[in-house]
Amino acid sequence: MMETITLVLQLVIACVIFSVWLIRPNWNTPYRAGDAMNIKEEFAVYGLPDWSVYVVGATKIALAIALLAGYWKSELVVPAAISMAILMAGAVLCHLRIKEDSLSRAVPASSMLLMSLFVALI
Repeated sequence: MMETITLVLQLVIACVIFSVWLIRPNWNTPYRAGDAMNIKEEFAVYGLPDWSVYVVGATKIALAIALLAGYWKSELVVPAAISMAILMAGAVLCHLRIKEDSLSRAVPASSMLLMSLFVALI
């Protein structure tokens, strides 16, 4: 049962990452920081350099691929999930640093953090 839950979470995490970074990076969502209309603007709100968008995005996509590949190569799962959790913890902290934003904007990153930790620890 736990193995099934872990596999489903790996798939959910990967699909969310692919959606955010490949399908809708330029979509305005209620979870973007400040008045940001896309991911690049959101990173600017956090005070992060332009290049960090590409590094974080490529890293998250690579980790999502590793989580999917973990179905066949289980040794990939724990390092990928821990790494994703670290990136998601950073995302949560960035959201919390924006004091004028509501805490609800950190919910997606917090959920991804919890799912990644679950996958890594189970």
